[in-house]
Parts: sequence; C-alpha cells; structure tokens
Amino acid sequence: MDPFAVTVEAVAGGMTAAGIAYSALALAGARSFLRDSNKTAPAQPREFSPGVSILKPVKGLDPNMYAGLVSHCQQRYAGPFELVFGVNSLEDSAVSALARLRVEYPEVPIQLIECTERLGSNGKVSNLVQMLRAAKYEYVIVNDSDIVVGPDYLTNVLRPFAEHKVGLVTVPYFGRASDTLWSRLEALGISTDFLAGVLTARKLEGGISFGLGSTLATTKTALGTIGGFETLVNQLADDYELGARLHKAGWKIELIHEVVATSLPAYGFRGFCDHQLRWSRAVRDSRKAGYVGLCFTYVLPWALATVLASGCSLWSVTLLSVALVMRVAVALQVGVGVLRDAQVLQDLWLLPLRDCFGLFFWAWSYASNTIVWRGERFRLKDGELAPVR
Repeated sequence: MDPFAVTVEAVAGGMTAAGIAYSALALAGARSFLRDSNKTAPAQPREFSPGVSILKPVKGLDPNMYAGLVSHCQQRYAGPFELVFGVNSLEDSAVSALARLRVEYPEVPIQLIECTERLGSNGKVSNLVQMLRAAKYEYVIVNDSDIVVGPDYLTNVLRPFAEHKVGLVTVPYFGRASDTLWSRLEALGISTDFLAGVLTARKLEGGISFGLGSTLATTKTALGTIGGFETLVNQLADDYELGARLHKAGWKIELIHEVVATSLPAYGFRGFCDHQLRWSRAVRDSRKAGYVGLCFTYVLPWALATVLASGCSLWSVTLLSVALVMRVAVALQVGVGVLRDAQVLQDLWLLPLRDCFGLFFWAWSYASNTIVWRGERFRLKDGELAPVR
C-alpha cells in the first residue's frame, strides 16, 4: 500500500477518533449546563431589582435592528432601567429609528450619546467608554444593536448579581440566518460549533472565564477593578477579554440559560469568508493553546479523509458512521436542546459542508494576522488591533 496513503489514513483516523471523543465531551457539557440551569435557584429578596443601564453602540440601520430595540423596551422588570445608545455622528441613519423608539415607548428613558472621541482601534469599545459616563445606574449591560431578547431578560440576567462575587453575567445566543447559503452556514456554526465549544470549556474548567458579546452584564465597580472599558479600546475580542480580565481580578463569571438571538447579514461568499476569518483569528489570539486543538472538533472532514485514504474499508466507513451520529447528536443537543434553534433541524444536511469550511478557516487563520472589520483592514497582535496603512 502507498506509504503516503497509510500515513494519511493513520493521521485522519486518529483525528476522527479525537473528534468523536470531543463530541462526547460536548454532549456532557451541554447536559451539565442544562442540569445546572434547571436547579432550583435559592430564594432571592423580591426587592432585588436594581436599576440598570443598557448600553447599545449603534452604527447604521440594520434590517432587523428595530425589532431588537423594541424587545428591550418591552421588559417585565420590577426595577428601573434605561437605554443608552451611542453613535459616532448624529447624522447616522440609526438616529431616525431611535427617534421612532422614543415616540412609541415614551415610558422608557432613552439617552442618545454622540461619541466624538476615537480612543482606540476598536470603535465600539471607544464608544462604550463615552456612553458609560452618561449611564445612570451601577449595573450595566452591553449588547449589540440587533440582539432580540425575551420579556424576562433583565430579570434573569440581573438575578445572579444578588451574589456579590459575581462580576459578569453572559448568555448563549443563536443567529437568525438570512436567505443565503453563507448566512445559513454561519448560523449553523454558531448553534452547533461555537456554543458546543463554550459548554465543553465550561465542563472541563468548572465554569467559564470569558464573556460572550451577546450579553455582557457587569457593574461599574467591577469595571473599575480592571481599569474600565478604556483598557479594551484596542482589543478585537473585547467580549472575551472583558470576562477574562474580570475573572483574573477575582470576580465570578456566570453563563445563564437566557437565550437571545442575533440577525445575520445576507452574506455573499466574500463577506462570509471575511467574517469567519476575523472570528477565527480572534479566537486563535485569545485562546492560543485551546485553538490548536480546535482542528479535531471538525470531525466529519477527518472521517471522510479516512474513508478515502483507506479505500472505503469497512472500519473507516464504520468510523464515519459513528462520527456522523455524534456530530448530529451534538447539533441537536446544543442547537435544539440548549438554544431551541429550529433552523438547526432544517440545516442538518449542511453539517459536512460546515465542518469542511470550519477546518479550512482554522488552517487559514494561521496564514496571516490581518483581518477586515467594517471595511477597514487591521493587523492583530496579542489581541490588539493596529490599522493597516
């Protein structure tokens, strides 16, 4: 037999076996998260409904943004809350939507802050620094403009802060795909790859030590212990880094089962590649050691390579079958069981293609440190962004 084929068969078979083992860990992580979430929470004082400022940097008017804004105004929350929006210019197209929101929900305090300072390469965090100055309350929540939340979102997100050691609360999310293949592939990756990795890390590490951009709930006091948002103005993965720094400072990070949704653009192939590559390089730079092992989580391309290298031998086909069953099980347990994302059921047939792209972007992420973000090119080094001139 060709020595090269034997080598490929051995390597691919080993990676497939490792991927199957990872899938088992991901299933255990999802079950652990659901079990912990379903435990009866200790009774909290009914009056624990602190005032909270929701900080939402906005830029432009996304198609589904207004529905997300409305969902924040329709909260069943016993305490006071306000919405603080930040724009780079009052000429931004989002300003008209915010004016409409004020008219339709006059009972909700809404601030609009013009953020004229550019404090670093990360424009969103630069705006957050300026928005926080105007925030009325000690408790603050940061999430993106298109995030859609449930009516009990504030109640559930603020509840863990009754324990004074909690410094950050974050939540899982899924993506609502637009009607393009590339948008559906990204949504499938969020629901079946990304969160599976988060829950596996939570299981192995006994908790999480980072934040997810879908929701970053914290306090001004906790932020002060790490130097505030100012320390993150050049960070690409600001959500991850915020949680990591709070954890390092001794604060507890809580991932709660309060699922939110984000809307994904109608990507073309180029836009999909740019976004996936930026995401991959951000993760690579944030969790260098863990990212190396990410390659074996894409189990289906390794299993297919094993079948091809072995000449479709019985054992390799059996291994592929096991890999496929485990991959689908993870998708269903995490995407449907945890996230309740019905899109996953419709797009299960795309899992092999999704895994192939995932492995491709994993490898490509090592080829360069350059990313494209909102039409600008940056060089990434040790988590920090530097504009490419």
